[in-house]
Amino acid sequence: MKEITAREVQERLEAGKLLNLIDVREQEEVAEAHIEGIIHIPLSELQDRIGVLDKNKEYILVCRSSARSGNAASYLESIGFQATNMVGGMLVWKGKTVKNF
Repeated sequence: MKEITAREVQERLEAGKLLNLIDVREQEEVAEAHIEGIIHIPLSELQDRIGVLDKNKEYILVCRSSARSGNAASYLESIGFQATNMVGGMLVWKGKTVKNF
């Protein structure tokens, strides 16, 4: 499974790169603070909502600590998606966040 650090994600966003970030945390967690522009798909719904994703895009998976996002990235890779896990998750995120998704 591919991995990326939170710092690398932050640097890419600050440089104006368009990233496809999927936050797999639950609604309450995302409402507290999340990275602006995320796609919110709780891990428990990922399999049912796979149709909203595009296999031609690369996705970076995010969660609280990177355990759930690691599971999500592995699953997406297993079905042919380009997926990368953000190591450390929101616990190590130092970039800008927004609330109330």
